Amino acid sequence: QVQVQESGPGLVKPSQTLSLTCSVSGASITTSKYAWSWIRQPPGKGLEWMGVIISDGRTWYSPSLKSRTSISRDTAKNQFSLQLSSVTPEDTAVYYCVKGTSAYANGGFPVVDLGSWGQGTQVTVSS
Repeated sequence: QVQVQESGPGLVKPSQTLSLTCSVSGASITTSKYAWSWIRQPPGKGLEWMGVIISDGRTWYSPSLKSRTSISRDTAKNQFSLQLSSVTPEDTAVYYCVKGTSAYANGGFPVVDLGSWGQGTQVTVSS
């Protein structure tokens, strides 16, 4: 069974860069059928998909966050990471890493579903 787990600081100051890591067990992040996403939920609001990285390292981002977001991976550690720059208090949220299914290798969308979720990690942006 694939499990994902977020880690990172719970408090970030405004204008700094938020950095989170997702550790994956039970599957390799280089497996072509998987997609690895970051999703967040601000307090009192709905879920917001931020971006995805697939097996060959290609990435896609939400248009609203693209200028500030970077997703990368460490294949040796079987981890993928999120960086969100120039944060403001509006970036306060619970951040989730999610294992999904990718159809990109077969000419389809990079992510077609969201399967296994981490428990989420609260990140607060405050001075």
